[in-house]
Amino acid sequence: MIISASRRTDIPAFYSKWFINRIREGFFFQVNPYNQQQKGISLAPEAVEAFVFWSKYPRPLLKYLPELDHRGYNYYFQFTLNNYPELLESRLPSLEARISAFKELSQSLGKERVIWRYDPIIISSLTPPAYHLQQFSQLAAELKDSSSRVVISFLDFYGKTKSRLKKLEQENGISFRDLVKAEAELLSFCRSLKEIAEANDFEIQSCGEMNNDSARIIPPGKCIDDQLLNQLFDLKLPSLKDPGQRQSCLCIKAAEMGVYNSCQFDCVYCYASRGPDKIRERIDQHNPESPVLIGEAQQEFKQQLSLFNKKF
Repeated sequence: MIISASRRTDIPAFYSKWFINRIREGFFFQVNPYNQQQKGISLAPEAVEAFVFWSKYPRPLLKYLPELDHRGYNYYFQFTLNNYPELLESRLPSLEARISAFKELSQSLGKERVIWRYDPIIISSLTPPAYHLQQFSQLAAELKDSSSRVVISFLDFYGKTKSRLKKLEQENGISFRDLVKAEAELLSFCRSLKEIAEANDFEIQSCGEMNNDSARIIPPGKCIDDQLLNQLFDLKLPSLKDPGQRQSCLCIKAAEMGVYNSCQFDCVYCYASRGPDKIRERIDQHNPESPVLIGEAQQEFKQQLSLFNKKF
């Protein structure tokens, strides 16, 4: 089994203590986001083929990586690193601190195990295409010795994302647009991104963009990638798309550890957050000793918890 930690929240940044407690106890309870039902999942080393970590600032987890290595776990990181104005990302550590964490992680694991994510690409009056090309070029030059693959994606205008961006438009006069709908401009922009990436020795892939014209230039990739996992860790994973992900996602199947509305970065464009009030509510429900990231084990799963405790 592959464990995703996590598309739904930044576990390395905010819940590393909970994560290592789950490793030490050998299981966690996964929460279904639609009905809140819980499912016990083993984290025994023989049951986990690899972890894929997703983070904007994984430094809090770094001190636990030697323990993961000692226990025999395989893992790699999807590390999102961009440089947005504070109106879009107000709670992140400084760019310098994030670059430092990126390089430290790469030096520890090797550049193939730290994937640079430049996403989502938000086109606005504050961050036009020229802004992204400048930032992408600077970051690519900075990270070229610390990673070998970069993944890009464009902002998806989900309902809750639209409402939060509309508030920015009304209060700050910022306008947003969907570059994916402007074919000629999109292709020119993607060509420029690819040229910059290749000039800095990066393989460039897209995430969830296989249905638009950018795929002609930047090939769609897999964030949870069986080929990469097989290559890195000598596994024999099949190339089977995860049926639980959107059609344009090519990732293989993985069990999610995270819970929505719990990432404290609370970026205004985030698809996994309803805003600061909901996040504060979820944080209040977090217990580092619980088998569930947010809340406690449901009554009907107490027996399952007891069985896990006996096993581990």
